[in-house]
Amino acid sequence: MTDKLQTKIDDGVLTITLNRPDRLNAIDIEMLDAMVDALQSAVTDETVGAVVLAGAGRVFCAGADIGQMIDRTPADWEQIVDHYLDPVRLIATMEKPVIARCHGDVVGGGLGLSLACDFRVGAEDSRYSAPFVKLGLAGCDMSAGYFLPRLIGMGRATDMMMTARFLDAEEAYQIGLLSRLVPESQLDDAVMELAQGFASGPTRALAFTKNAIRRSLDRDMENEFDYEIFAQVQCLQSEVHRERVAAFFSKRSG
Repeated sequence: MTDKLQTKIDDGVLTITLNRPDRLNAIDIEMLDAMVDALQSAVTDETVGAVVLAGAGRVFCAGADIGQMIDRTPADWEQIVDHYLDPVRLIATMEKPVIARCHGDVVGGGLGLSLACDFRVGAEDSRYSAPFVKLGLAGCDMSAGYFLPRLIGMGRATDMMMTARFLDAEEAYQIGLLSRLVPESQLDDAVMELAQGFASGPTRALAFTKNAIRRSLDRDMENEFDYEIFAQVQCLQSEVHRERVAAFFSKRSG
Protein backbone atom coordinates (compact mmCIF):
# COMPACT_ATOMS: atom_id res chain seq x y z
CA MET A 1 0.00 0.00 0.00
CA THR A 2 1.25 3.46 -0.90
CA ASP A 3 1.16 6.44 1.44
CA LYS A 4 -0.42 8.40 -1.43
CA LEU A 5 -3.79 6.97 -0.37
CA GLN A 6 -5.19 6.49 3.12
CA THR A 7 -8.13 4.32 4.17
CA LYS A 8 -10.08 4.12 7.42
CA ILE A 9 -13.24 2.25 8.45
CA ASP A 10 -15.40 3.79 11.17
CA ASP A 11 -18.94 2.64 12.03
CA GLY A 12 -19.35 0.93 8.67
CA VAL A 13 -18.03 3.90 6.68
CA LEU A 14 -14.89 3.45 4.60
CA THR A 15 -13.11 6.77 4.06
CA ILE A 16 -10.67 6.79 1.15
CA THR A 17 -8.43 9.86 1.28
CA LEU A 18 -6.27 11.03 -1.61
CA ASN A 19 -3.03 11.89 0.15
CA ARG A 20 -0.70 13.99 -1.99
CA PRO A 21 -1.45 17.40 -0.46
CA ASP A 22 1.86 18.81 -1.68
CA ARG A 23 0.71 18.03 -5.25
CA LEU A 24 -2.93 19.05 -4.65
CA ASN A 25 -3.80 15.34 -4.61
CA ALA A 26 -2.99 14.96 -8.29
CA ILE A 27 -3.63 11.37 -9.31
CA ASP A 28 -0.59 9.46 -10.52
CA ILE A 29 -0.54 5.77 -11.46
CA GLU A 30 0.55 4.66 -7.99
CA MET A 31 -2.36 6.49 -6.35
CA LEU A 32 -4.71 5.27 -9.08
CA ASP A 33 -3.79 1.63 -8.49
CA ALA A 34 -4.24 2.03 -4.74
CA MET A 35 -7.63 3.69 -5.25
CA VAL A 36 -8.80 0.84 -7.46
CA ASP A 37 -7.67 -1.70 -4.85
CA ALA A 38 -9.47 0.15 -2.05
CA LEU A 39 -12.70 0.44 -4.03
CA GLN A 40 -12.57 -3.21 -5.07
CA SER A 41 -12.19 -4.19 -1.42
CA ALA A 42 -15.17 -2.01 -0.50
CA VAL A 43 -17.35 -3.88 -2.99
CA THR A 44 -16.88 -7.21 -1.21
CA ASP A 45 -16.26 -6.11 2.39
CA GLU A 46 -19.49 -6.78 4.31
CA THR A 47 -18.38 -4.46 7.13
CA VAL A 48 -18.52 -1.49 4.74
CA GLY A 49 -21.95 0.03 4.24
CA ALA A 50 -20.93 3.34 2.68
CA VAL A 51 -17.84 4.95 1.18
CA VAL A 52 -16.52 8.50 1.50
CA LEU A 53 -14.00 9.83 -1.01
CA ALA A 54 -11.95 12.72 0.39
CA GLY A 55 -8.77 14.70 -0.24
CA ALA A 56 -6.03 15.65 2.23
CA GLY A 57 -4.88 19.24 2.58
CA ARG A 58 -6.49 22.30 1.08
CA VAL A 59 -8.17 20.77 -2.00
CA PHE A 60 -10.14 17.67 -2.93
CA CYS A 61 -8.22 16.87 -6.10
CA ALA A 62 -6.54 18.82 -8.90
CA GLY A 63 -6.99 15.97 -11.39
CA ALA A 64 -4.52 13.67 -13.09
CA ASP A 65 -0.83 14.33 -12.47
CA ILE A 66 0.22 16.48 -15.42
CA GLY A 67 3.79 15.34 -14.89
CA GLN A 68 2.82 11.99 -16.39
CA MET A 69 1.70 13.58 -19.66
CA ILE A 70 4.81 12.62 -21.56
CA ASP A 71 5.22 11.32 -25.09
CA ARG A 72 3.73 7.84 -25.40
CA THR A 73 2.37 5.70 -28.20
CA PRO A 74 -1.38 5.84 -28.92
CA ALA A 75 -1.67 2.25 -27.67
CA ASP A 76 0.00 3.19 -24.37
CA TRP A 77 -2.22 6.24 -23.96
CA GLU A 78 -5.34 4.18 -24.66
CA GLN A 79 -4.44 1.79 -21.89
CA ILE A 80 -3.66 4.60 -19.44
CA VAL A 81 -6.78 6.69 -20.15
CA ASP A 82 -8.89 3.56 -19.82
CA HIS A 83 -7.22 2.73 -16.50
CA TYR A 84 -8.09 6.19 -15.13
CA LEU A 85 -11.75 5.26 -15.63
CA ASP A 86 -11.46 2.16 -13.44
CA PRO A 87 -12.23 3.93 -10.13
CA VAL A 88 -15.15 5.67 -11.84
CA ARG A 89 -16.52 2.29 -12.94
CA LEU A 90 -16.20 0.89 -9.43
CA ILE A 91 -17.84 3.91 -7.77
CA ALA A 92 -20.74 3.89 -10.21
CA THR A 93 -21.42 0.17 -10.12
CA MET A 94 -20.83 -0.83 -6.50
CA GLU A 95 -24.07 -1.48 -4.63
CA LYS A 96 -23.15 0.89 -1.80
CA PRO A 97 -23.60 4.66 -1.49
CA VAL A 98 -20.47 6.67 -2.28
CA ILE A 99 -20.12 10.27 -1.09
CA ALA A 100 -17.58 12.80 -2.34
CA ARG A 101 -16.35 15.17 0.37
CA CYS A 102 -15.68 18.29 -1.73
CA HIS A 103 -13.51 21.14 -0.49
CA GLY A 104 -11.13 23.56 -2.13
CA ASP A 105 -10.68 22.83 -5.84
CA VAL A 106 -12.53 19.89 -7.38
CA VAL A 107 -10.92 19.92 -10.79
CA GLY A 108 -10.40 17.72 -13.85
CA GLY A 109 -10.11 14.09 -12.85
CA GLY A 110 -11.12 15.10 -9.33
CA LEU A 111 -14.35 16.47 -10.73
CA GLY A 112 -14.80 13.23 -12.68
CA LEU A 113 -14.42 11.15 -9.52
CA SER A 114 -16.97 13.29 -7.70
CA LEU A 115 -19.44 13.07 -10.60
CA ALA A 116 -19.38 9.28 -10.39
CA CYS A 117 -20.34 9.40 -6.70
CA ASP A 118 -23.93 9.21 -5.53
CA PHE A 119 -23.63 12.36 -3.42
CA ARG A 120 -21.38 15.40 -3.54
CA VAL A 121 -21.28 17.32 -0.26
CA GLY A 122 -19.45 20.59 -0.80
CA ALA A 123 -17.95 23.21 1.46
CA GLU A 124 -18.74 26.86 0.79
CA ASP A 125 -15.13 27.47 -0.26
CA SER A 126 -15.12 24.76 -2.94
CA ARG A 127 -14.75 25.36 -6.70
CA TYR A 128 -15.47 23.11 -9.67
CA SER A 129 -13.97 22.98 -13.16
CA ALA A 130 -13.45 20.68 -16.15
CA PRO A 131 -10.30 22.44 -17.42
CA PHE A 132 -9.21 19.92 -20.05
CA VAL A 133 -9.60 22.16 -23.11
CA LYS A 134 -7.11 24.60 -21.61
CA LEU A 135 -4.48 21.89 -22.06
CA GLY A 136 -5.66 21.05 -25.54
CA LEU A 137 -7.51 17.97 -24.30
CA ALA A 138 -11.07 16.82 -24.88
CA GLY A 139 -13.39 18.20 -22.21
CA CYS A 140 -15.07 14.81 -21.75
CA ASP A 141 -12.26 13.24 -19.74
CA MET A 142 -12.58 11.06 -16.62
CA SER A 143 -16.34 10.45 -17.04
CA ALA A 144 -17.37 14.11 -17.42
CA GLY A 145 -18.74 13.43 -20.90
CA TYR A 146 -21.10 10.83 -19.52
CA PHE A 147 -22.14 12.10 -16.09
CA LEU A 148 -22.06 15.88 -16.35
CA PRO A 149 -24.83 16.34 -18.98
CA ARG A 150 -27.00 13.86 -17.09
CA LEU A 151 -26.41 15.62 -13.79
CA ILE A 152 -26.79 19.29 -14.71
CA GLY A 153 -28.22 19.24 -18.24
CA MET A 154 -26.62 19.56 -21.65
CA GLY A 155 -26.52 23.36 -21.73
CA ARG A 156 -24.74 23.80 -18.40
CA ALA A 157 -22.44 20.86 -19.11
CA THR A 158 -21.50 22.40 -22.45
CA ASP A 159 -20.66 25.64 -20.67
CA MET A 160 -18.41 23.90 -18.16
CA MET A 161 -16.68 21.56 -20.59
CA MET A 162 -16.09 23.99 -23.46
CA THR A 163 -15.15 27.13 -21.50
CA ALA A 164 -13.26 25.36 -18.67
CA ARG A 165 -14.48 28.04 -16.28
CA PHE A 166 -14.66 27.61 -12.52
CA LEU A 167 -18.00 27.40 -10.73
CA ASP A 168 -18.15 28.56 -7.13
CA ALA A 169 -19.93 26.38 -4.58
CA GLU A 170 -23.17 28.36 -4.62
CA GLU A 171 -23.55 28.08 -8.39
CA ALA A 172 -22.61 24.40 -8.28
CA TYR A 173 -25.33 23.81 -5.70
CA GLN A 174 -27.94 25.84 -7.55
CA ILE A 175 -27.50 23.88 -10.80
CA GLY A 176 -27.53 20.50 -9.08
CA LEU A 177 -23.85 19.66 -9.26
CA LEU A 178 -23.72 19.53 -5.46
CA SER A 179 -26.13 17.46 -3.39
CA ARG A 180 -25.46 19.43 -0.21
CA LEU A 181 -23.75 22.77 0.50
CA VAL A 182 -22.45 23.44 4.00
CA PRO A 183 -20.01 25.80 5.77
CA GLU A 184 -16.46 24.47 5.71
CA SER A 185 -16.51 24.00 9.50
CA GLN A 186 -19.49 21.64 9.18
CA LEU A 187 -18.26 19.59 6.21
CA ASP A 188 -16.95 16.58 8.12
CA ASP A 189 -20.05 16.33 10.30
CA ALA A 190 -22.39 16.62 7.30
CA VAL A 191 -20.52 13.98 5.31
CA MET A 192 -20.29 11.50 8.19
CA GLU A 193 -23.90 11.97 9.25
CA LEU A 194 -25.01 11.12 5.71
CA ALA A 195 -22.56 8.21 5.36
CA GLN A 196 -23.32 6.66 8.74
CA GLY A 197 -27.03 6.91 8.03
CA PHE A 198 -26.48 4.84 4.90
CA ALA A 199 -24.12 2.41 6.64
CA SER A 200 -26.76 1.65 9.28
CA GLY A 201 -29.65 1.69 6.82
CA PRO A 202 -31.42 -0.98 4.79
CA THR A 203 -28.45 -2.25 2.79
CA ARG A 204 -30.39 -4.27 0.22
CA ALA A 205 -32.98 -1.55 -0.36
CA LEU A 206 -30.23 1.04 -0.88
CA ALA A 207 -28.47 -1.29 -3.34
CA PHE A 208 -31.63 -1.80 -5.38
CA THR A 209 -32.30 1.95 -5.30
CA LYS A 210 -28.82 2.82 -6.55
CA ASN A 211 -29.06 0.19 -9.28
CA ALA A 212 -32.45 1.51 -10.39
CA ILE A 213 -31.18 5.09 -10.56
CA ARG A 214 -28.10 4.12 -12.54
CA ARG A 215 -30.06 1.91 -14.94
CA SER A 216 -32.54 4.72 -15.58
CA LEU A 217 -29.86 6.90 -17.17
CA ASP A 218 -29.30 4.46 -20.01
CA ARG A 219 -27.25 1.37 -20.70
CA ASP A 220 -24.42 3.02 -22.64
CA MET A 221 -21.85 4.09 -20.06
CA GLU A 222 -19.14 1.84 -21.53
CA ASN A 223 -19.86 3.15 -25.04
CA GLU A 224 -19.38 6.70 -23.77
CA PHE A 225 -16.19 5.67 -21.99
CA ASP A 226 -14.90 4.12 -25.23
CA TYR A 227 -15.39 7.47 -26.95
CA GLU A 228 -13.74 9.34 -24.08
CA ILE A 229 -10.69 7.08 -24.38
CA PHE A 230 -10.57 7.56 -28.15
CA ALA A 231 -10.93 11.35 -27.92
CA GLN A 232 -8.34 11.77 -25.20
CA VAL A 233 -5.76 9.55 -26.88
CA GLN A 234 -6.03 11.71 -30.00
CA CYS A 235 -5.58 14.90 -27.98
CA LEU A 236 -2.69 13.53 -25.96
CA GLN A 237 -0.80 13.05 -29.23
CA SER A 238 -1.40 16.62 -30.40
CA GLU A 239 1.12 19.43 -30.65
CA VAL A 240 -1.34 21.82 -28.99
CA HIS A 241 -1.41 19.65 -25.89
CA ARG A 242 2.40 19.41 -25.76
CA GLU A 243 2.71 23.19 -26.11
CA ARG A 244 0.21 23.85 -23.36
CA VAL A 245 1.81 21.40 -20.95
CA ALA A 246 5.18 23.05 -21.60
CA ALA A 247 3.61 26.46 -20.96
CA PHE A 248 2.08 25.16 -17.73
CA PHE A 249 5.46 24.02 -16.39
CA SER A 250 7.17 27.20 -17.61
CA LYS A 251 4.66 29.36 -15.74
CA ARG A 252 4.95 27.26 -12.57
CA SER A 253 8.74 27.43 -12.53
CA GLY A 254 8.87 31.11 -13.44
